[in-house]
Amino acid sequence: MTEELRWLYKPVPAPDQIARDAAIARQKQLIKPEGALGRLESIAVDFAGFQGKEQPQLDRLCVRVFGADHGIAAQGTSRFPQAVTSVMLKLFCEGGAAINVLSREQNADFAAINLGCVVPTEHPDLIDEVVASSTADFSQGNTAMTRDQLALALNAGRRQSTDTDCFIGGDMGIGNTTSAAAIFAALFDLEVSKITGRGTGIGDVVLTRKMALIESALEMHRERLGSPLAILQTFGGFEIAALTGAFIASVQRQVPVLVDGFMATAAAAIAGTLNPSVKPWLLYAHLSDEAGHKLALECMEVKPMLSFNMRLGEGTGAVLAISIIRQAINLHNKMLTFSEAGLPIAD
Repeated sequence: MTEELRWLYKPVPAPDQIARDAAIARQKQLIKPEGALGRLESIAVDFAGFQGKEQPQLDRLCVRVFGADHGIAAQGTSRFPQAVTSVMLKLFCEGGAAINVLSREQNADFAAINLGCVVPTEHPDLIDEVVASSTADFSQGNTAMTRDQLALALNAGRRQSTDTDCFIGGDMGIGNTTSAAAIFAALFDLEVSKITGRGTGIGDVVLTRKMALIESALEMHRERLGSPLAILQTFGGFEIAALTGAFIASVQRQVPVLVDGFMATAAAAIAGTLNPSVKPWLLYAHLSDEAGHKLALECMEVKPMLSFNMRLGEGTGAVLAISIIRQAINLHNKMLTFSEAGLPIAD
């Protein structure tokens, strides 16, 4: 392991158990039957542990969308041309995309990061972290990234971590569901047909070709897939690597991460396998409608908060879930206790 990437393995303390216990005790005192608010109660307890205090807050939200193009897209695995990646990055900067609407509603600190597009893109508000115009086509015998490119992308994500109450990472990249499916298949030894979905809405013929490409690539690269970093280098996009770096670096600041959909979950899976100490700091926002996401979450033994049949990416499902988290914290902090209401606690 090069010194440049040694930071990935720096361990993170577990969330504060004393604060969690205090939050659990408070939940038992609130004017409701114990457990009546379901997961809203456990979410508040989680944030108490993250922040080390009985009554947490969620005031500062950081949202970063990472965009990059994928060499595998040359094999026709998407309905849309790669020019869309560049167009969407500009749109993120202009404030017109779904993630912008949701981020504004949450007063989030928002930015988009360009890791490399086939069609060059510029905007005054676009953060330039270009690694290359695209990853290589991993179906042709190359790894998607060189070792140096992998390091550049991971460190670009690291630079986007900030001291905040919660970090959300979004993704944009034509071809990225193919990369994510290959990552999951390699990391968890899954059947390609069960983890691979329709991405941008491809038909049966293209889906069959997409699965065949992944199957062939898994066999072609089998000797290279001995570690999470090797899997990421072989199949991952620059944006998936940047998400991985951003997730690990955020948790190392003791900032919880709210994980979005299929691509973000692939990054979280790599992050948690590389550095298991980050896992308790990762929460999963929603179950994507992309086929395979449910299986991936089951392999990781995690449970998403929402299921709204979304598959947009960008971080939209995660920012949507922030509203639920904020209400969970409000209930935890602002409801009366039995003693404050002058009521006895039933045995």
